[in-house]
Amino acid sequence: MDILELDRRASDALGKVVAAVTPEDLRRPTPCADWTLHGLIRHQVCENLGFAAAASGTPPDRSVWDSGVLGADPHEDFQRSVDLVTEAFAAEGMLERQVEVREFGVFPGAFAVSMHFIDGVVHGWDAARALGRPGDLAPDLAEAALEMVLRMPLSRGPGQAFGHLVEVPDSASVYQRLAAHLGRDPQWTP
Repeated sequence: MDILELDRRASDALGKVVAAVTPEDLRRPTPCADWTLHGLIRHQVCENLGFAAAASGTPPDRSVWDSGVLGADPHEDFQRSVDLVTEAFAAEGMLERQVEVREFGVFPGAFAVSMHFIDGVVHGWDAARALGRPGDLAPDLAEAALEMVLRMPLSRGPGQAFGHLVEVPDSASVYQRLAAHLGRDPQWTP
C-alpha cells in the first residue's frame, strides 16, 4: 500500500467536494459538532500547512497548525495547502524521518502521512454529508483508512481528538463504519 498515493487521492477526493462549496454553504453544519463547513475546510487547510511544515523539518511551532486562512476562494486556499503538503511528503527520506505532529507526539514520517490520510478521508465524508451528499467518495480509501484506524490508539471523549465509538450494524458501509469508529453519527444529516 503506497501511503503517499493514498494520501494524494484522499486530498483529491476532498478537493472535489470543496470545489462544489458555495459561499452560502460555508455556514452549513457538519458531522463535526464544533465546526461549520467553513471551519472544517479551514481545519483541513491548517492541517495541511502544519503537516507540510513538520514534514519539511521546520522546528516545531504550534502556531503553524492554526495558520490556515480561507479567503474569497476556499477551494483555491485548500488546493494551495494540498500542493504544499504533497510536496513536503514527497521529499527524499521523509517517510523514515521523525515528524512532530501537533500535540499528538513524534512519529515516523510514514505514520504521520497515515494520520493526514485518515483526516482527509473522514473530512471528505464530513464535507460531503454537510452538502447533503452520501459521502461514499472512494470506498477503497475508506477501507484503507479504517484498517489503519483500527490499529491506532485513539483519545476519545469531550475535549479529545475523537468522539466515543458509535455502534453500527454489520451491514453498515465502510464509510459508516469509519465515521462511527471516529465518533461520528453515520446517519448524520444537515
